[in-house]
Amino acid sequence: MYKFWNNNLTYNGVINKTLRGKKFGLKNVIVKRCVTSHNTNFNNLFPERVDFPSRHIGPRDQDVVTMLDLLGYKSLDQLTNDAVPRKIQLQGLMKIDEPISEYDLIERVRKIAEKNQIWRSYIGMGYHNCCVPHTIMRNLFENPGWTTQYTPYQPEVAQGRLEGLLNYQTMVSDLTGLDVANASLLDEGTAAAEALSLCHRHNKRTKFVVSERLHPQTLAVVQTRLDALGLEVKVVPDVRSADFAQRDISAVLLQCPDTRGLVYDYSALSAVAHEHGTLVVVATDLLAMALLRPPAECGANLAVGTSQRLGVPLGYGGPHAGFFAAQHSLVRLMPGRMVGVTRDASGRDAYRLALQTREQHIRRDKATSNICTAQALLANMSAMFAVYHGPQGLRDIATRVHNATLVLDHGIRERGHKQSNEVYFDTLHVVPHPDHDANAIKARAQEKKINLRYFDDGAVGVALDETTTMEDVEDLLWIFDCKKVNDVTQIGDVTTRSVLKGPFRRTSPYLTHPVFNMHHSETRIVRYMKRLENKDISLVHSMIPLGSCTMKLNSTTEMMPCSFRHFTDIHPFAPLDQCQGYHTLFEELARDLCAITGYDRVSFQPNSGAQGEYAGLRTIKRYHEFRGDAGRNICLIPVSAHGTNPASAHMAGMRVCAVRVKPSGDIDMEHLKDLVEEHSEKLSCLMLTYPSTFGVYEERAADVCAMVHAHGGQVYLDGANMNAQVGLCRPGDYGSDVSHLNLHKTFCIPHGGGGPGMGPIGVKAHLAPFLPSHPVVDPLADLGDAAHSFGSVSAAPFGSSAILPISWAYIKMMGPKGLKRATQVAILNANYMSKRLEGHYKTLYKGERGLVAHEFIIDVRDLKKSANIEPGDIAKRLMDYGFHAPTMSWPVPGTLMIEPTESEDLQELERFCEALILIRKEIKDIEDGVIDKRLNPLKMAPHTQEEVITEDWNRPYTREQAAFPAPFVKGETKIWPTVGRIDDMYGDKHLVCTCPPVLDDF
Repeated sequence: MYKFWNNNLTYNGVINKTLRGKKFGLKNVIVKRCVTSHNTNFNNLFPERVDFPSRHIGPRDQDVVTMLDLLGYKSLDQLTNDAVPRKIQLQGLMKIDEPISEYDLIERVRKIAEKNQIWRSYIGMGYHNCCVPHTIMRNLFENPGWTTQYTPYQPEVAQGRLEGLLNYQTMVSDLTGLDVANASLLDEGTAAAEALSLCHRHNKRTKFVVSERLHPQTLAVVQTRLDALGLEVKVVPDVRSADFAQRDISAVLLQCPDTRGLVYDYSALSAVAHEHGTLVVVATDLLAMALLRPPAECGANLAVGTSQRLGVPLGYGGPHAGFFAAQHSLVRLMPGRMVGVTRDASGRDAYRLALQTREQHIRRDKATSNICTAQALLANMSAMFAVYHGPQGLRDIATRVHNATLVLDHGIRERGHKQSNEVYFDTLHVVPHPDHDANAIKARAQEKKINLRYFDDGAVGVALDETTTMEDVEDLLWIFDCKKVNDVTQIGDVTTRSVLKGPFRRTSPYLTHPVFNMHHSETRIVRYMKRLENKDISLVHSMIPLGSCTMKLNSTTEMMPCSFRHFTDIHPFAPLDQCQGYHTLFEELARDLCAITGYDRVSFQPNSGAQGEYAGLRTIKRYHEFRGDAGRNICLIPVSAHGTNPASAHMAGMRVCAVRVKPSGDIDMEHLKDLVEEHSEKLSCLMLTYPSTFGVYEERAADVCAMVHAHGGQVYLDGANMNAQVGLCRPGDYGSDVSHLNLHKTFCIPHGGGGPGMGPIGVKAHLAPFLPSHPVVDPLADLGDAAHSFGSVSAAPFGSSAILPISWAYIKMMGPKGLKRATQVAILNANYMSKRLEGHYKTLYKGERGLVAHEFIIDVRDLKKSANIEPGDIAKRLMDYGFHAPTMSWPVPGTLMIEPTESEDLQELERFCEALILIRKEIKDIEDGVIDKRLNPLKMAPHTQEEVITEDWNRPYTREQAAFPAPFVKGETKIWPTVGRIDDMYGDKHLVCTCPPVLDDF
């Protein structure tokens, strides 16, 4: 009997002989012959591969025993039986497949991916294939140092990605010609909707004129979003004929180049619109802007679109970064995140999120946008694409694309087909000659495995891209029964219609900043990306203990499929029979999520948590409307709910009523009873965060749901805290009707420095017909006439499809027992840390049995009075210990909310607890007068290397205390903040959101 070993360990200490593995068809494989007794179990000779749950879950078995002992428990089951209310506990295991190993999973997912057929897609519609530079793919997209960062709310340890995002903003601003851009939105559709919402906020008008030549998915998202706000959208064939004389139109939205590829002059339209107080919003193409006059030069006030074709794979629709640019007078109305230039305590330039309070502290029911609106990782990819290629490189790419289109157009016209676009960049709209109609063209295209766009009226669309070669053009000419390329180029001048020869050509410069002109060799770009990466704290350095954000392991095995060609190179509107791999994965993931949550159907369209909230509320609203209860518009939200909840309710067209909570953090049931009775006829829903944002399981969650149902309402359960429920309880069982599921939290999709996120919603069966639809590929097609969707929330029909393999893989490798244990260990870790910090900090809320859920809040409010110390001081001091701060001053001002997750081991938990305990001792020194209240290690934190090595050290504490405050900080583990404490006020007073003049370290 033989067994293969990967090392020199023996089995039962007995080895007879070492043989070469040639007889097994293997080279250089060591084979061990084992001598065993006749009663040795066969399975013992072939132990299973290391199980993935033991890789994902940090604490070892002996550590779990130690931690339980401190808490006074004998087992994880005993702990969680006390933590989770008995009334809602799940009996038995979830009905999902048993786990498979990492290696088996990769083999399986490859087979699923290969069900997708990679055809050449020239469909366009805002999605184009591109050449993703391998160096960016490997060093950024596939690099946990870039993918596992959190949103840069602690800028001193986020300077790298902040610089990258500032590059992105500068790129967008330069290419559109507008004054300022934000750090990305979710996609083109939501960017367009946000732009029109901004226009409404600006001039308070309620009517909009929108071109029917928008991409259909953009038009659908815009109509859905504005309809909920009671705003009127008039769709017209040609916006240039709009009448603005009544001065009641808030904005006009057009696309140029439009969805058929036409480039046209809208300067006169802009002038007339501005004369009557109407704003002009243009959806455009960034690559085209390398050759075409930018929107600002044509009178646009705002420009939106997607930066996907600048170095981001198709990925069946996402994730991609939407861009948003505006003139300076509108900057303080802009949605989402903006990176701005400010200075640190030493007066050096530094970066931060500008106007941060709009983004970080939601304006509850007054909000018109919400926090989850960025795609930072993908924005950084596009920014690096521009840095790597530079202005001339972008122009060369755009020129190649345009010239290939000119050749194709010339051949098509010569054949007798009609090409509708007189001026174009990369897209042709072809009305076929009668002897070669769309059906014949489609048949020939299928022979070549090429996807084109087919219009209902028989026209055919062709959109070329960066990957198009002359061989591809040759095939396209054959499809249209045209002459070959060489013959076409001999018939007249193919460049006659070039935009470079007409009034539409761009003459203004762009990407003039040095950062876009000095990193064009791979050596330079790799060093630049690494230099930025080294400025940030991510999960590769230390735990990120952010309450409510669940910064857990994003395993390499889970991430690998995202780079598989059969996932990256699929157009979102490719025929379904070419996308069977994706749909197999969707079906399996939806089935598993339903088993985990107790729901009956899942929609993958929402591509952020807050967008999932919005989609869930719109689903509820449409359900009531369909039943004749359109008047139900009251949304009850406990003050313990997540901050995005009121924003989402307002955006969904609901009226928010706050529900009080008791000092214990539990919902005030008497107040809830009064509210549901008062609003019984108009009650739409209640939004419940569970476990509550205060970090405890409320005992009466099921009673809350029952009370709402008794008055005709629905229950929306915020799924952000599912990491405390998986395997222990299911929202669909204890009364919830719909939840969004933060796949970037509980289900391991990385945060990417502020996006991507993924917020699919699960619903009970009665809500399934009202889920999001899509105008191109309808996710509800299987329901037929039974579907009654409210509309679309995302540009892509299945959201950010390319990152769904991560969550699918996580569930498949964990299995039912692994998932349950992960939840139990997350609860154990939180309770252990709370107990370890006892005597130093007070845990603000605990459940009836003195336990917290998967996160907890420590109260530091008294320290302001006793030592002039605030949460921000503790956050900055933690950087000197090598840690990112917990969540600050939310949900309770003056507190810190800590969530360790199940992936952090006991050693890391102890390091973080030790850091907090040592910081508390420093605070005690301030309280006792040993250290000055102004000049102390907390108020002066974080300490940069430059500050510590300066000869002019005049602080009343030592350099060692500043930079090496604990033994574990010394040596190779030291992480140096690259800037001192950021001056937020200066940054907002002197708002600069594009690249500053050259810094010393360029």
